[in-house]
Amino acid sequence: MTDHQIKEVVLCADDYALNAPVSQGIVALAVLGRLSATSVMSLSPRWAEDVVALRDVRERLDVGVHLDWTSSFAMEAGHGSSLGVVMARAALRLYDQQAIEDDIERQLDAFESHWQAMPDHIDGHQHIQQFAVFRHALAEVLVRRYGHSAQRPWLRVSQVAQPGLKAKVISAMGAHGLQQWARRHAWPTVGPLLGAYGFDGSMDDYARLMQAWLMQVSQDKPSLIMCHPAVSAQADDAIGTARKREFAYLASHDFVQHMFDAGVRLVRGSGKSIEA
Repeated sequence: MTDHQIKEVVLCADDYALNAPVSQGIVALAVLGRLSATSVMSLSPRWAEDVVALRDVRERLDVGVHLDWTSSFAMEAGHGSSLGVVMARAALRLYDQQAIEDDIERQLDAFESHWQAMPDHIDGHQHIQQFAVFRHALAEVLVRRYGHSAQRPWLRVSQVAQPGLKAKVISAMGAHGLQQWARRHAWPTVGPLLGAYGFDGSMDDYARLMQAWLMQVSQDKPSLIMCHPAVSAQADDAIGTARKREFAYLASHDFVQHMFDAGVRLVRGSGKSIEA
């Protein structure tokens, strides 16, 4: 297979620092070379502790911020609500943009205070980064905070490539508006997004989904596949069983073979090399 036939994908593990099994699983997969990005829940009290293990693999993958308004961490911080409430309030423009900007700044500060560097990328828990009001607030913060940086953090644009109702819902959350802003401001993005599913089925089912996503990777530019692995299922994690299945598959030789069969290699959205 020649280089020009090889397709490129950013495989991003979401929710770093959500709990110990998630952080452990992401680091383990990074060591194996099975990921090229992870997104950190910087509001988590675990972040100050779990950053240590992530530093050991920082040359292997992009590390970014998973902006959060819907987890228990966001609720404890005073600005969180359920996804349904956040979506409805955003659609009705009931959020104050300055307050959203302040919350974004706090989450970026929490990330950078322990990482000691700016994020390689910025996305959002449950795609919050592209909702109405939120994407406008994010745009203001990005320009103010990173507009003069030599390498700006890339954005995940959750315009979903695969068909289905879930894909349509995610794409309707404001991906087009965020993409338009990024184009106007020459801001780096990675998308469309692959990896959306109902967190159900067996490991074989997930393997078949991944094979389909790998076949959909663009020939022209890197695509983005999100995943949610963990070494074990924590009792209070609604998708813990799915996380465990994802980890087992991504750590397996089958995943390596499926990437080879699809002619896909992992790359970092920042353009930095993946060092062994």
